[in-house]
Amino acid sequence: MAEKNAKQIETVEHAPKGEAGHGFPPFEKQTFPSQLVWLVLTFVVLYLLMSRVALPRVGSILEARRRHIDNDLAEAQRLKDASDAAIAAHEKALADARGRAQTLANETREKAAVAAEQRRKEVDAKLGAHIAESEKTIAATRSAAMANVRGIASEAAAAIVERLTGIAPKSQEVADAVGDALKR
Repeated sequence: MAEKNAKQIETVEHAPKGEAGHGFPPFEKQTFPSQLVWLVLTFVVLYLLMSRVALPRVGSILEARRRHIDNDLAEAQRLKDASDAAIAAHEKALADARGRAQTLANETREKAAVAAEQRRKEVDAKLGAHIAESEKTIAATRSAAMANVRGIASEAAAAIVERLTGIAPKSQEVADAVGDALKR
């Protein structure tokens, strides 16, 4: 229903009364030569301002930046060379210290080995003397024990025979029997 009652609106632009039939001012034929003169004048003034004032300032700024960057690069290269030299000196000093430490360790190891060998020989000599002395003591104790064993064995055999038989055997017979038994 709204469509039936709707009216189409038409718009019309109206130019002001004094300008009827005139177009865009830069494209009018009457003002074109004066616009060209002003264009040339403006171009010349801007060119002179740029070439005399702005471009030299920009050029000097660019040159200062280039010098600053070149100086920074030279300083960085100098510092890099110095750090490389310091690293090389440090590595050389470290290698020398390692070599000295290795030499000192080898000398200490050799001294310790010589001292250990000498101590081992001393201990071996003491042990050898102690063993020889102990063997002599053992041999003497064994001899004494064996002599006592014969006597004890003879007494025990005589006691056993006497108890079993009731007759006391002769001491020579018991000694001979014990000697035969110990030889086997």
